Amino acid sequence: MSERLTVLKTYKLYVGGKFPRSESGRVYEVTDSKGNWLANAPLSSRKDARDAVVAARKAFGGWSGATAYNRGQVLYRVAEMLEGRRAQFVHEVADAEGLSKSKAAEQVDATIDRWVWYAGWTDKIAQVVGGGNPVAGPFFNLSSPEPTGVVAVLAPQKSSFLGLVSVLAPVIATGNTAVVVASENAPLPALSLAEVLATSDVPGGVVNVLSGRTAEIATPLAAHQDVNAMDLAGADEVLAKELEIAAADNLKRVLRPQPVDDWSAAPGTDRMTAFLETKTVWHPTGSLGASGSAY
Repeated sequence: MSERLTVLKTYKLYVGGKFPRSESGRVYEVTDSKGNWLANAPLSSRKDARDAVVAARKAFGGWSGATAYNRGQVLYRVAEMLEGRRAQFVHEVADAEGLSKSKAAEQVDATIDRWVWYAGWTDKIAQVVGGGNPVAGPFFNLSSPEPTGVVAVLAPQKSSFLGLVSVLAPVIATGNTAVVVASENAPLPALSLAEVLATSDVPGGVVNVLSGRTAEIATPLAAHQDVNAMDLAGADEVLAKELEIAAADNLKRVLRPQPVDDWSAAPGTDRMTAFLETKTVWHPTGSLGASGSAY
């Protein structure tokens, strides 16, 4: 029996529901915690970043206009598919973060649970941050949350999968679309997550995944006039300050890096509310009958 050659996986970007190579044609070597070669990942360019923003904007209307209940169903389907590919992600997380298989399995299980958790919040967050407001006058006054728009998400550098989902899921659960910059040194779990998203019910363009040099990709995103917000979880202090200054040009919402000791800890609702706007509507109550009584 002749010896066969292993078929190596080609990792690609995920933009607009498709898997392009980087516009520049560049790649960079990804290694494990011991320096062993794992794969060549696409080295995204400024043009790739702009293409991802265009795709995210195109998808925003349909995704934000879907019912919250429907978004929850779609996200839960992603969790089902992650469960089916659990072994693959355990292998990739173990290599990326230098963990034992058992520790990596714990991280993957926590990641899937985190995705389910946010899927369950899609039709509940409005009741937490919205509602009726008491006013002096014959009016209904109602506040309701709405998504901010296109959000650039810099994934955490050291938590390649759990940290990634912890910053991505709340963005799309609330109706935003995302351009994700994967962990620079450990991008493979993020690029594999893109394959799950592509074969799930998440519409193309809702999530776009770029790999490469974080600073090189994030700089044009911070200055882009059609990006509405940024989560700088994967930026160091120097880069975060530069991006925040650039983001001020069109008044982007910016979530600065927060120290996270344990990504598996309960996340709360902060990352969901960080990228929500509040719409308040006033409506006259009107009068009932000849007596002039009102609601």
